Amino acid sequence: MARLDGAVALVTGAAKGMGAAHARRLAREGAKVILTDVDEKNGRKVAEEIGDDAVFLQHDVTDPESWRDVVRAGAEEFGAITVLVNNAGVSGATAVVGDLDPADYRKTIAVNQDGVFYGMQAVLPGMVQAKKGSIINISSTAGLAHKPGTSSAAYTGSKFAIRGMTKAAAVEYGQHGIRVNTVLPGWVMTELMHELLTPEQIEDNASKLPARRIADPDEISQVIAFLASEEASYVSGADIVVDGAFTAE
Repeated sequence: MARLDGAVALVTGAAKGMGAAHARRLAREGAKVILTDVDEKNGRKVAEEIGDDAVFLQHDVTDPESWRDVVRAGAEEFGAITVLVNNAGVSGATAVVGDLDPADYRKTIAVNQDGVFYGMQAVLPGMVQAKKGSIINISSTAGLAHKPGTSSAAYTGSKFAIRGMTKAAAVEYGQHGIRVNTVLPGWVMTELMHELLTPEQIEDNASKLPARRIADPDEISQVIAFLASEEASYVSGADIVVDGAFTAE
């Protein structure tokens, strides 16, 4: 018996990168998976690769009504959602506070912060009714400290906010059997990294990390699967840092 048999998971930002890896891992562990993203083409491709245990739904995480639609449609397809992975996010600009475009600030906050809030609101009623659930909110090591030149105040602020909202929800809904945790990945080898950096730049950055390498997406996904499972039955309100000791230095 797989450890996530009977679970129904919704993963946002699942068309590529870490989101796609999380969806694949949860399905391998026995869950039925609802993949959502604004990128319909790649999202459907990942769902088709997974097979009958997955369905793709186009979804804008910044829209509360879109959240209600995907939660309803996902439940009709597989049953009530018991796991939510709030993975969707944008990096935004790297401008300093004084130069940060207000429009870029709002877009980053809308996706990274508001999207997580709307997601929790959308699934919590069903989880309360079922008296169980696991919500996993994806932050970043930027949610622990700001690194000038690598992100903006909007990105860092949104990733800190995810941690705060996670702790609030964990405290408020623990009595209903619902666990809420934050995962903070460090450097992860995704398609986006290959788009933004040359192979030489990737190698140079990897050489400066304590582990001397960049994480594979599935190394983050294995932590997601653990938090989604009953093996983490008393883990809630936690910040799980998965960065190969990057922030330990």
